[in-house]
Amino acid sequence: MQRRQFSAWGASALLLPTTTLLHSGVASAATVGQPAPAFTLPDTAGRPVSLAGFKGRPVVLEWHNPGCPFVRKHYTGNFQALQKEFTGKGVAWLAINSTRDDSADYLSPAQLGRWMDDKQAAATATLMDEDGSVGQAYRARVTPHMYIVNAQGVLVYAGAIDSIPSARVADIERATNFVRQGLTELLAGQALSTPTSQAYGCSIKYKNAAS
Repeated sequence: MQRRQFSAWGASALLLPTTTLLHSGVASAATVGQPAPAFTLPDTAGRPVSLAGFKGRPVVLEWHNPGCPFVRKHYTGNFQALQKEFTGKGVAWLAINSTRDDSADYLSPAQLGRWMDDKQAAATATLMDEDGSVGQAYRARVTPHMYIVNAQGVLVYAGAIDSIPSARVADIERATNFVRQGLTELLAGQALSTPTSQAYGCSIKYKNAAS
């Protein structure tokens, strides 16, 4: 299945989830509260994974880069616990790597798959967005940049993993985890109390970043 193409966004774009999706030649805007942009990406084994394939289930999108200290902070156990907790409740969790292949942080699909295995991650799939089109469509600017899509395919959260923008592991316990909070509310049939927040982390090294 061929991956859909998205328009690129300028480097000065705000950390808000406004996107442009090109579908049948028609551009439509998507924000929190509107349909999430569709995509298909290969996983680390080369298998195509489509967002549409999870229709009927909530989906977490986690922009991911193992070279980022903010990502490593949360992979000391926080991400793994969240992934296990919520995939056990029927949520799909897709980790997406948009790092360009000439970056010092780039890992090949096999290397990234081994890193996730070594960390005992419980993501549903780890996806390669090597041309950056999906990350730019979602306006993902940092790792980790987090999104929640509800079972109907509507984007209901975009922003940070939690409320304390630091790389210190000690801050995890005292932070408000926006992803856990949002998923708990979503699964309870409630509106999200925090549908957007300011994402924090390492800038994504896009292959086709606008100047």
